[in-house]
Amino acid sequence: MRILVVEDEKKVASFIKRGLEEEQYEVHTAADGEEGLKLALEKAFDLIVLDWMLPKKDGLSVLKELRERKNVTPILMLTAKDSVEDIVAGLDSGSDDYLTKPFAFAELLARVRALMRRSELDRGAEIRFGDLRLDPVTHKVWRKDKE
Repeated sequence: MRILVVEDEKKVASFIKRGLEEEQYEVHTAADGEEGLKLALEKAFDLIVLDWMLPKKDGLSVLKELRERKNVTPILMLTAKDSVEDIVAGLDSGSDDYLTKPFAFAELLARVRALMRRSELDRGAEIRFGDLRLDPVTHKVWRKDKE
């Protein structure tokens, strides 16, 4: 499973990367919003961990642009912005989850697993009718197991 971590604080990014790699995730990092957006659009990720306060392009702008471009990768906002208004803004802008700093790594990991589970379920949701199967994600159709 591939995760993109967009975080400008080097120590925080390194801590998250190391911890996720210990859990066997493949982790890529970006230190600013522009780089994060570029990577998210160029490569396929199973999850994006996105800080809000980033240089060059803030995380909320990155989030909105990804959603405008129909990128449905699950996104976990990880930020020091902890007011109810900020949390609502992040979630309403398309974030799938929101975690405030400081955070416990165990909680981050649990949220990552939950988002990955939900994502896996969404990918496996085939529609069946008699001998006809449709995968709404890949847009493939089978009849009697023939594509």
